[in-house]
Amino acid sequence: MNERDSDAVATLLRDKGYSIVNEEKTADVILLNTCSVREQAEQKAIGKAGYITARKRRNPNLVVGIMGCMAQNKGNDLVDKLPDLDLIIGTQKFHRVPDHLSNFIKSMSGLGPRPNTIIDIEEEKGSQNTIKSHAEEKKVSAFVSIMQGCNMKCSYCIVPKTRGSERARPSSEIISEIKDLAKKGTKEITLLGQIVNQYAVREFPFLEKKSPFVQLLEKVNAIDGIERIRFTSPHPVGFKDDLIECYKRLPKLCEYLHFPMQSGSNRILKAMRRPYSIEKFKHIIEKLRAIKPDIYISTDIIVGFPEENEDDFEATRSAFESIGFDMAYIFKYSVRPGTTAEPKGDPVSREIKEQRNQVLLDILNKSSLARNQSLIGTTQEILLEGHAKRGNNMFTGRTRGYRKVFTHASDRLIGELVEVKITKATASSLTGDLVITN
Repeated sequence: MNERDSDAVATLLRDKGYSIVNEEKTADVILLNTCSVREQAEQKAIGKAGYITARKRRNPNLVVGIMGCMAQNKGNDLVDKLPDLDLIIGTQKFHRVPDHLSNFIKSMSGLGPRPNTIIDIEEEKGSQNTIKSHAEEKKVSAFVSIMQGCNMKCSYCIVPKTRGSERARPSSEIISEIKDLAKKGTKEITLLGQIVNQYAVREFPFLEKKSPFVQLLEKVNAIDGIERIRFTSPHPVGFKDDLIECYKRLPKLCEYLHFPMQSGSNRILKAMRRPYSIEKFKHIIEKLRAIKPDIYISTDIIVGFPEENEDDFEATRSAFESIGFDMAYIFKYSVRPGTTAEPKGDPVSREIKEQRNQVLLDILNKSSLARNQSLIGTTQEILLEGHAKRGNNMFTGRTRGYRKVFTHASDRLIGELVEVKITKATASSLTGDLVITN
């Protein structure tokens, strides 16, 4: 989501005559788009902003701003820590950045004192409809925001505070955006929402027992030029049979799902205010695999949530291993201000969190490596994305199951679907030879 927001802001600035530069040291304006989901992300952003604002002593004309979740979360407090900041822009005001920036630069042109920091973090009705701009150049794969905000109130999560309540975009605008991308050569679309499968459930009707999100998937599947559809991130709540059946009947929907589990302990799931049991979570996966046996599944896990004991972690370890995830983001719990879990503190030690984190990483490495090795000798359809950072004439792309693949290719094939015979595998990637067809 942050990547999509940043791309939209950059496009709006280009439209106003700004140019994106390749090196930070040559920039006249530096905007940091920030995350608040983990404390470490905020600390990194504050450290980076402090380093940049220190450069203003040598270059007082440098304009520095902070956007996004940390700006929304901390607001005026950021000015106390970083008094040289010029812009603080909240999550519902990204589309206002060009005007705020222009106004600030104009005020700098006078001979008076430095203008006050512009702070814009108020809610704005309809802001979910503003993240729609894309760069003119061809994108092989593109993110499309279909909604903003979240109503789930998980006890550890700051997102409802920083992103607001759920607000859906009209499906007609989403489809128009995707059609424009397809005309420019985009082959793959990833639909974005905080709880993406909850799209418009309170705003648009169910038709033929299909949720608004499933209806949207059907419309995207019908767009000429789009070859692959992905979405992130869904919630077990609302993951009904109508969505599961899409993996069977919508040929463009890739056999990949990011499905956050968070914990394998029902006691901890309840404390997290995650309204499902681990049994229900597993049952959804069983249904998916019955329809699409080769589906790839990734997840999110939090270790060290307050009061998580050895039995709770063992339940998580057991579920994590038995499900056999292909990829996972494993986080060590950190307290987020304003959440209902904040009063519980952070009683699980850093050492225990590290240990539990490593146990799951070892399981993941083994599971992912075995799955990748099973592909050696097979031919996989790859959407070639561009040059790889390693090797001469090496390119990178992904399978429909979101596995990264390296292969020798040429520039003319970027953005094309190609066949690659897999010859090598690691836990995180595949390598293969391009299959030449007549």
